Amino acid sequence: GVLMLGKDRYSGGRHLRDSEEVEPPSVGLAQTLARFGFPLGRLKTGTPARLDGKTIDWDACLIQPSENPAVPFSHIRQFLAQQPPNVAAGTLIDCYMSRTNELTHKLVMDYAHLLPEYDGLGGKGNGPRYCPSIFKKVERFPDRDGHNSFLEPEGLNTDLVYPNGMSGPYPPEIQEKIFRTMPGLANVEIVRPGYDVEYDFVNPQSLTHTLETKTISGLFLAGQICGTTGYEEAGAQGIIAGANAGRAAIESSNGGSAAPFILGRDEGYIGVLIDDLVTRGTQEPYRMFTSRAEYRISLRADNADLRLTRKGVEYGIVKDEERIASVEAREMMIEDRVKELGNFKLFVTEWDQRDGTGLMGGDAMNRKGREGQKKSADEVLGMPHVTLESVERIMVQVQQEQREKILHEDESDEGEASFPSVLQPSPPSIYDTVEATIKYKSYVTRQHKDMESWRRAQGVRIPPDLVYDHTSLPTLSKEELEKLSAIRPSTFAEASQISGMTPQSLVYLYHVVTKRIKDKDAKRATASQGN
Repeated sequence: GVLMLGKDRYSGGRHLRDSEEVEPPSVGLAQTLARFGFPLGRLKTGTPARLDGKTIDWDACLIQPSENPAVPFSHIRQFLAQQPPNVAAGTLIDCYMSRTNELTHKLVMDYAHLLPEYDGLGGKGNGPRYCPSIFKKVERFPDRDGHNSFLEPEGLNTDLVYPNGMSGPYPPEIQEKIFRTMPGLANVEIVRPGYDVEYDFVNPQSLTHTLETKTISGLFLAGQICGTTGYEEAGAQGIIAGANAGRAAIESSNGGSAAPFILGRDEGYIGVLIDDLVTRGTQEPYRMFTSRAEYRISLRADNADLRLTRKGVEYGIVKDEERIASVEAREMMIEDRVKELGNFKLFVTEWDQRDGTGLMGGDAMNRKGREGQKKSADEVLGMPHVTLESVERIMVQVQQEQREKILHEDESDEGEASFPSVLQPSPPSIYDTVEATIKYKSYVTRQHKDMESWRRAQGVRIPPDLVYDHTSLPTLSKEELEKLSAIRPSTFAEASQISGMTPQSLVYLYHVVTKRIKDKDAKRATASQGN
């Protein structure tokens, strides 16, 4: 790797945290990979300066308070209704927001000639499209009068502050000038200037879905070496590569071979990320977005444990009994609640009358002929803006009235009465999952149908004269239009292999092309009839 600060270039992997030392470059590793025939490329990334929090005027910035109460990452904590330790201890840290302005932008452009010259892309450097430097932001969006920067304290026991969105490897004195034009940063001191790193990466198409290299058995790669950018992307690959490497080593020592641990595109975003990399490769630093997943309605944070824990148990990766028990209990509670919502029914007019907001039908419910129709609670919940809380409130109300009626009748009856149970509202540990499962059910069905029709249509040809611009294809991103225009695929199978093309965009393009073909056929038919 090469580190860059202004026009200065020096070998290294990165600057070590809380140290003036530089991590040595992995030159030998790159040379070894090249010697074994791995296809290598060159990418760059950058990190912003670290600021001294004691020199920031926090009152001049806009506070971004931490979430309280917070939703824990751990589903065990969620199930037990526990808060993360920092919340419980009252040691939450707030972030703040500052913003660039016209003076900032003037300095950014005036000193652009002091930025590094890179090895990739003719000296411009092949950096992340979606995490651009402050120079790239100002260059690409000259009409913008400012860009937000979130000032993120780096920890409980440090004054270091990370100015998100402000990477730019200008000389240190220029970085200071730029920062001091922003609200709250007039007197800021830089602890460590921001810098760029240009590094080698291996074309990920040389890997399998386990992240094992196809060339050398037992060698697994994960992180930026596979062409990604971002901490989460690297960590996600590390889980899969580490799990497969560990399982392979254990089974090999026992004289066997391990079954590959692979996540499918329908099982998690990790599966989408890895499948994109190993099947399509990448020509620029890859970042994961929900739009890259064709099953994103099903890939939600609230059901991550339901999707992945059992698979982890199956492959020996998850062994925590408390975690296994909590996911089994949560799964059972969700299934029971969804079933209860499906079984509870009222007349459509009664839903509307009891709710009183009009969201459960309004005038449409009171049309003639609807009086005798019933709807289940899950059907009502599937309507726009109706919440699980409001549906459950009506269910509880009706069940309590039924109990009181039976109790009143029992006072004049010597026999034993059977009291219906009254629903307990969904606890926080299942609320989001129950609501999302029901609300998204029809969308999930349609999503699967769309993807099935798309798979059958991959042989359809794309007209060679199709214009790839926002006028013709308004829902496609700038990246997708650029790549389609440059590559001009002749079939949808070829289009699907373009890195950066999302499944939903491919489905949209398919509908546009097929409509165009039908319209042309209809015109020909009309013309032939006229003749």
